[in-house]
Amino acid sequence: MLAHCAIAMEAAMGGQPRKQILLGKLIGPFVRSSALGEKPFSKNSPTDPTFVMSDSREFIAERNRLLHLIQRFAEQGPSSVSGAVHTFFGKLTGEEWGVLIYKHLDHHLRQFEA
Repeated sequence: MLAHCAIAMEAAMGGQPRKQILLGKLIGPFVRSSALGEKPFSKNSPTDPTFVMSDSREFIAERNRLLHLIQRFAEQGPSSVSGAVHTFFGKLTGEEWGVLIYKHLDHHLRQFEA
């Protein structure tokens, strides 16, 4: 889960530039406001297949990686990711990225009641 969250944050922060998928172009505008709304992500929400982690990882290293990314995002602010492409929603503002990053981390932390 830590590696999954880190890879998603790296994509948002420009570490892995992405292109919007066709399905996102077609239906993304209709679900964007729901995804960015106040309601938490539901269980079994879809994920980008490239963010699925099936190998084993070293917990401490992945925890430190994610913490570093969170710190970097906090220091640089949302404007640093403004215009980055989300694979489903396309280009997002920095504030929209901030909401999605928060909701994504919250979604996974709730899995462990953290």
